[in-house]
Amino acid sequence: MVSVAQVVEEIVRHRPFLSEALVAGIINVSALARQVQGEVERKVGKPVNQGAVVMALNRLTPSLQIQEHAQLDNLLGNLGDIILRSNLCDYTFKNSSTLLDCHIKVLKSVTKREEVFYTMVQGVFETNIVVSNVLEDVVDRYFQNELCLFKQNGLASVTLKLPKGNIQQSGFYYSILKELAMEGVNLLEIVSSTNEFTVVVDNDLIDRTFVVLKNIGRK
Repeated sequence: MVSVAQVVEEIVRHRPFLSEALVAGIINVSALARQVQGEVERKVGKPVNQGAVVMALNRLTPSLQIQEHAQLDNLLGNLGDIILRSNLCDYTFKNSSTLLDCHIKVLKSVTKREEVFYTMVQGVFETNIVVSNVLEDVVDRYFQNELCLFKQNGLASVTLKLPKGNIQQSGFYYSILKELAMEGVNLLEIVSSTNEFTVVVDNDLIDRTFVVLKNIGRK
C-alpha cells in the first residue's frame, strides 16, 4: 500500500510547473493540497486528511531543491552549440497520397547543397516544411498541385544541441519554452530530434531568441 507522501511526490514530480512553484515558494500549499486531495485519495484508496497532504508537500520541497532541480540545472548548464539560420520560408500542406513524392523530388534536388535548410514534419492531417528561401521556387514547383494551408517568409531558426540524458529528464523542454515565453518570443514552429531542438521565429526575433537560449543554463 502506498503512503500519502509517496503519492504526493509522484503527483508533483510529474508536473514540472508544480515542482518549480514549490521550490520558488510562490504557491499556496494549502490551496494545492485541496486541489490534489481527491487524486491522492483515489491512489491511496481511502479518505485522506487535507493536513496530511499539506505536510507531505512541505516535506517534499527541500528534496525537490536538492535532487530534481540539481539534475535539471546540470542538463541545462551543459547545452551545446547554438546554430542560427535566417531567410527561411514556412509551408503547411494538407496531407495527400502524392505529398511524399513531392517531398522526395525536393530532397533529390538539394542533396548536394549542404548550405540550405530543409526540414519536414508530417502530422496526422497536415505536413509542415521549413526551407531556405533559395528553395522556395523548388518547393512551389514540385508542390504546385498540393493544397497549401499556410505559407510565410521572413523567418529564422535557432537550433540548440542538447546534452545526453535530456529525454529522461521531466521538465527539460518546459524549462526552455518557459524562458522563451517569458521573454515574449513567439514560436512559429518547433522541430526536435533526440539531441537537437529547433525553434522557428520571425527574423526580427532572432537576436532575442539567441540571447535567451544562450543564457538559459547560466541562471
